[in-house]
Amino acid sequence: MPTWGELFGYRIYFWSREDNEPIHVHVCKGTPTENATKIWVPPNGNPVVAHNNGRIPQKDLTRLLKGIAANKESIVFAWYQHFGLK
Repeated sequence: MPTWGELFGYRIYFWSREDNEPIHVHVCKGTPTENATKIWVPPNGNPVVAHNNGRIPQKDLTRLLKGIAANKESIVFAWYQHFGLK
C-alpha cells in the first residue's frame, strides 16, 4: 500500500481500494493491513479517529493526530495524487 510517511514510528498510508471514502489514512506499526487504525483527514477540519482497530495507545494516538494535523496539506495532496482525483 502506498505509504505517505512515518510519524513517531508509525506508518501512515492509504489503502488503495478505498477511493470512494472521504480522505483518510491508515496507521500501523509493521505490515500494513486494511483493518488498521483509520483516521479521517477532512480538508477543512481536524483529523478524527474513525476507529482504533490497531489498538494504538491513547498517548501515541494523541501525538499522531497532532502530527497528521500538522501535515494535513501534504496528506490531502498525496491522497488526491494517489487516487487521481482533482
